[in-house]
Amino acid sequence: MIASLRGTVVAVRENVCTLDVHGVGYAVHITPTHRTHLDVGSECTFVTSLIVREDSMTLFGFENPESLELFDALLSVSGVGPRSALAVLAELAPAEILTAVVNEDDAAFRKVSGIGPKTAKLIVVQLAGKLTALTLTSSSGQKVSAQSDVAIAVIQALVGLGWNERIAREALESLTISAGEDTSTVLKRALAALSRSAT
Repeated sequence: MIASLRGTVVAVRENVCTLDVHGVGYAVHITPTHRTHLDVGSECTFVTSLIVREDSMTLFGFENPESLELFDALLSVSGVGPRSALAVLAELAPAEILTAVVNEDDAAFRKVSGIGPKTAKLIVVQLAGKLTALTLTSSSGQKVSAQSDVAIAVIQALVGLGWNERIAREALESLTISAGEDTSTVLKRALAALSRSAT
């Protein structure tokens, strides 16, 4: 398994980057947004997923572990293949994906090319129980237990998903966190609050 690659960008054509790693060129499939961050001749690092089929081996590359985790989670949904999963990440930011799942908003996924109504509903249903695995660890990777640690972990998760830290803190301050609530529950509530404030 190829978990990551670091090398020099040789070429970027459409949504494929050719990366030279010690003289070996790897074709890495990426999103259009990721493509805009790459310059020929620059050094870069991808976290990667290698998809092996009977007739092919295809590398998909991402800028951060969160995007890779979302990609892998999308692949676990019935009817979603690697290219469809990449299309979702090309259309929706990680925060938008998680907000859509929390709010059971399958319309967000229906606007992705190649995702039909049935598959959109399956994404919402099948990803609903996987939010914890995707985002809910502190920066040290340890589980959180105290209420203050839960708040810190939720803010870190929201910032990691692309929210401004001030907005993340304001969303959290609008919630009442019970002593028994875990990070997963609080994050879901914070995402729901952010979604309401954006409408």
